Amino acid sequence: MKLFDVYPLFDVNIVRGEGCKVWDDKGQEYLDLYGGHAVISIGHSHPHYIKKVTEQLGKIGFYSNSVVNKLQVELAERLGRISGYDDYQLFLINSGAEANENALKLASFTNGRTRVLSAEKAFHGRTSLAVEVTNNPKIIAPINNNGHVTYLPLNDLNAWEEELQKGDVCAVILECIQGVGGIKMATSEFAQGLERLCKQHNTVLICDEIQCGYGRSGKFFAHQWLGIKPDIITVAKGIANGFPMAGVLISPDFEPVYGQLGTTFGGNHLACAAALAVLDVFEEENLVENAREVGNYLMEELKKLDNPHIQDIRGRGLMIGIDLDIPHKDVRQPLIYQEHCFTGCAGTNILRLLPPLCLTKDEVDLFITKLKKVLATL
Repeated sequence: MKLFDVYPLFDVNIVRGEGCKVWDDKGQEYLDLYGGHAVISIGHSHPHYIKKVTEQLGKIGFYSNSVVNKLQVELAERLGRISGYDDYQLFLINSGAEANENALKLASFTNGRTRVLSAEKAFHGRTSLAVEVTNNPKIIAPINNNGHVTYLPLNDLNAWEEELQKGDVCAVILECIQGVGGIKMATSEFAQGLERLCKQHNTVLICDEIQCGYGRSGKFFAHQWLGIKPDIITVAKGIANGFPMAGVLISPDFEPVYGQLGTTFGGNHLACAAALAVLDVFEEENLVENAREVGNYLMEELKKLDNPHIQDIRGRGLMIGIDLDIPHKDVRQPLIYQEHCFTGCAGTNILRLLPPLCLTKDEVDLFITKLKKVLATL
């Protein structure tokens, strides 16, 4: 048997990591400004994380959700306090797509409607409902194309209001900073207007914080920059620093009904231990503040480059897009193979920076040096 060939792969076998650096099987060191696609929040192989996960594995790694799991209770309480949502309810699952699936189901259970509004260039996952609200026809299979979703331009409040006034919209789902969409950001005026309209029309407002949340923007959630409070918040990626985990934060206005939602693996003991270790490090090392401070420094240093190939630089915290006038592969490939530095990408011409939140200013300086070298050759 061989692997089903779904990914275009760089010919690099990563075998070890520490902080914001990884090493391949030949011993070559790489600077990681990709973070495993925004998943590595506290850094690779953090010693506290290793200790807590290992200790938990020595006790019990998994049991079903048919019994009390006090680690889930502790995680809910601590996440509520740290994020500012201590009055919300937490449902734990395994992945970002699964979080969005459950958020949309819960919205539909609540108001009985089926139509959803999503932004153009949005990405919310690859499973049934999640992929239907993702604005990419290449990955929506015919079986998922059920006509539930209307895609609208980000920040065009009039277009969203026109749809919401029809009175049949179940939910609005929004990335306040689009990741796959190219680090496009919702404005405060748009977000606040959308929140008001959702309340007016009994529509559930879901903020997808899977990539832009969990401290990456320099606040715990990206929507907190915009002055809104959504009904439902979805989280994943950085929540457990690489252990598969996700969550749905649910307003106290929603009443749980046994049997509507469920999961086999979600919120297992090992996953909770990983997520609690992440919150320990967040607090002990002030990683949300670090994301804001070092992210601002990275933006400033990028803007100093004044390179003709750079058309725009946008983002918040440690979620930054570099808009190029050339294909991103022309920069990304030499960064990896010659300068030994990982970045992400979006579309055809955007470099996407999603480093661990422990990135330092010295590592920013190193990245800028590497990027300058590559751009000078083009």
